[in-house]
Amino acid sequence: MKQESQDRRVRSGTVVSEGTDCEDGGTASEGATSKTSESSPDQSPTTYNLQRPNPKSPHPSHSDEWGFSTRAVHSGFAPDELTGAVMPPIYLATTFQNVDIGQHKGFSYARVNNPTRQVLETCLKDLECAEFGFAFSSGVAAEDAVLRMLRPGDHLLFSDIIYGGTYRLITDLYESIGVSSSHVNLCDLEAVEAAWRPETKMVWLESPTNPLLTVVDIAGLSGIAHRHGGICVVDNTFASPYLQNPLALGADVVTHSTTKYISGHSDVVGGFAATSDHELAHNIGQAQATAGAVPSPLDCYLVLRGVMTLSLRVDKHCANAVEVAQFLDGHPAVAKVNYPGLASHPGHELARRQMGGKFGAMMSIHLAGGHEAAKTLVKSLQVFSFAESLGGVESLVSYPPMMSHSIMACTELAMPEDLVRLSIGIETAKDLIADLEQVLDKLV
Repeated sequence: MKQESQDRRVRSGTVVSEGTDCEDGGTASEGATSKTSESSPDQSPTTYNLQRPNPKSPHPSHSDEWGFSTRAVHSGFAPDELTGAVMPPIYLATTFQNVDIGQHKGFSYARVNNPTRQVLETCLKDLECAEFGFAFSSGVAAEDAVLRMLRPGDHLLFSDIIYGGTYRLITDLYESIGVSSSHVNLCDLEAVEAAWRPETKMVWLESPTNPLLTVVDIAGLSGIAHRHGGICVVDNTFASPYLQNPLALGADVVTHSTTKYISGHSDVVGGFAATSDHELAHNIGQAQATAGAVPSPLDCYLVLRGVMTLSLRVDKHCANAVEVAQFLDGHPAVAKVNYPGLASHPGHELARRQMGGKFGAMMSIHLAGGHEAAKTLVKSLQVFSFAESLGGVESLVSYPPMMSHSIMACTELAMPEDLVRLSIGIETAKDLIADLEQVLDKLV
C-alpha cells in the first residue's frame, strides 16, 4: 500500500449518542465528503465505479452538517427536478445514450453503473463515513470483491470466530488459488502480532463476531495491520453503520450484508463495501464492474427503503435485546448468555466505546441441557421463527452448528452443540420474553 495513501487513514475515533457522525465520530478520510460532486458527469466509470450523485442535486451528501437519521433519509438524492418525486426512481434501463464518442452523462451500461444503485451507494458510503462505496448482489459478493485484492502467495489472517459463509469463501475458494490463510483469536493482540507473517496482506474481522458475540478492538488490529504494511477489513453487519463506523476507528475497508439490518425486512439480498482509500476503491470497483455481481435496481430501491428507518429500527432492536438478555441471564436453563450489553461480558466496555453506548440485537446462548435442550428450544418457540439470517424486524432463532456454521463442523472452529443464536426483532419485548420462558421453564 502506498505510504501516502496509508497516512491518510484515520487511526482513532470517538462515538456520539445519535448513531455515528462522520465529523464528531471520527473523520473517515481527508476530504471524504467534500469530494461528493467534484467529478464531471462525463467521467467514464469503465475502470471502476467512482461516480458521484447528480451534481445538480442540492444535497447529495452532508456528513459534516446532518445527523445520522437525516443522512439516512436524504443522502444521495434530492427531489427530482423533472417530476418533483421525493423518492428515487427505479431505473430499469440496461443501457444509456451517449453524448458523444467516449462521453456519456455518467451512465453507460447497468452492470457498470445504474442511477438507483448510485443513490444507494452514495447513501451507504455517507453513513459509513467513507469516500467510496460499492453495492453488490449479496454480502458474500462484497466480501469476494475485497478478497480479490489478494494474490497467490499472499496470506490472510482471520478470526477464529467468523461467519460460516466467509470461512467457506476463504478456505474453499481462495486457498484453492494459492492464497493461504490462518485463524487466530483476534481479541488477543499479542497473538495477532505473533501470527502475522511476512506474506500477510490482510486481517479480516467481525465485531461483534458471529455467533459468539466477542468484541474485537478495531483500532488495535488496524494499527497492527498498518505497522506491517497490511490492510484491515471489518464486516460490520452485526452492528450496522448506525452503531459503529470501522473506518473511523482505523480500518481500511468495511463490508456489510445489506440483507440484514440495513434493509431490515427480510425481503432483499444485498451487500456493500466501502473505503476511503483510492487504491483500494479502484480494486473493489474494478471487481464490481468486471465480475458484475451487482444488485438489481429494484433490490437497490428496497435496501434504500430500509436504510431510511435504520436508526428507528435499531433503537428498538437494541432496547428489546437488553431486556431479553437480562431475562436469559437469570434463567436456570441457560448456562451462559453471549451479549455485549451485559456488564459481565468481557467485551462490554470496548463495545460501549466502539458502538456508541448501544450493543446491537444479536445474542447467543448456551443451554444447560446441551444439544437436546437446544433442539427443543429452536423447534418450540412461537413468536421467534426458526430460520437462517438475522437483522429483520421479526425475531429469529437458529442453530449455528448445523446452519450458518455447518461448514466448520468437524474442524477446530466447530460451534458448540449447546449453542442457539437469537436475532431480536422489534416486537413487544414482553412477548419475546414470554415466548422464551414458556420453553425454557420446561427445560429446567
